[in-house]
Amino acid sequence: MLITGFPAGMFQTNCYLVAAEAGSEAVIIDPGQDAAPRVRELLAENDLTPVAVLLTHGHLDHTWNATQLCDEYSIPVYIHAADRPMLTDPGLGIGRALGAMIGDEKFREPEKVVEFDDGEPVELAGIHFSVDLAPGHTQGSVLLGIEVTVPAESGSDAPTTVPVCFSGDVLFAGSIGRTDLPGGNHQQLLDSIAAKLLPLPDDTLVLPGHGPQTTIAQERAANPFLVDLRAPGTDTIATDRPKGRHGL
Repeated sequence: MLITGFPAGMFQTNCYLVAAEAGSEAVIIDPGQDAAPRVRELLAENDLTPVAVLLTHGHLDHTWNATQLCDEYSIPVYIHAADRPMLTDPGLGIGRALGAMIGDEKFREPEKVVEFDDGEPVELAGIHFSVDLAPGHTQGSVLLGIEVTVPAESGSDAPTTVPVCFSGDVLFAGSIGRTDLPGGNHQQLLDSIAAKLLPLPDDTLVLPGHGPQTTIAQERAANPFLVDLRAPGTDTIATDRPKGRHGL
């Protein structure tokens, strides 16, 4: 499995490329502002053919170059229906105060848009992506999950499988997504994390929309925003905690 990524744009949004191997098809996840040039370089360096752009949510810092890349490679974009209107009107997701950064730039949808359905996986580039709706940062935020087979370290060991979650702006290393923009809801975000992320295996690798990678075990143990938060059925009530401020 080939997973590579880089931060792009003024908000340093992580854009990822995922492929079964070099020389194969690939998907592009969250190509934000100024991501296109580096995406092209990585595609060429690894001899990859893009087949789709996947968006974890509709905020502009994650979608800015989506239509450009979809048009260039004649590929579809995938996004949840709740966030789809932001493709043509980014101000819906960032509000009046941040809207000035758009200036006179016009936005439109790619020719083909595919809407994610909660719980309905997608098969792209020979890779199985699970799709889980996790509202709170936006109403259409999704978690994209894959499984990566890690080769054995020695001839006597069997390969291992590591779960990977592209968490967008739902969960970060040591933080969570902001909820003070249109469509945000702090308690809903906590409920989404409790229901969709905390039940994942400890070794699940989390690749967030901003900042470094982490694991579910690390966040469960040390994330100050998740104090006393537990998966459903544990009879633990979430207590007051700070609110996330990462990204848009």
